[in-house]
Amino acid sequence: MRIDEKLAIDAFKTDKESHIKINHEICRSKCKVKYCLFICPAHLYSVNEETNEIVVEFAGCLECGTCKVACIEGAIDWIYPKGEFGVQYRLG
Repeated sequence: MRIDEKLAIDAFKTDKESHIKINHEICRSKCKVKYCLFICPAHLYSVNEETNEIVVEFAGCLECGTCKVACIEGAIDWIYPKGEFGVQYRLG
């Protein structure tokens, strides 16, 4: 089974509020590499072309915390989702 097939069987219960916050001021002024754009295993980070800001589709978050560790400038504030929300891994 391929990784994308395994991820497709996981269940996500999404909160209205994101558990990932991006400090756009730090991101704009200090971050040159933008590791978050390619380090996330779920590929949730992108650039909004209109505002030139990093956006995250938190609903598909795998809760690994890789983005927080990879953001060497500290622009990403990541916490676990509130109780009863987040990803539910299923065996497969």
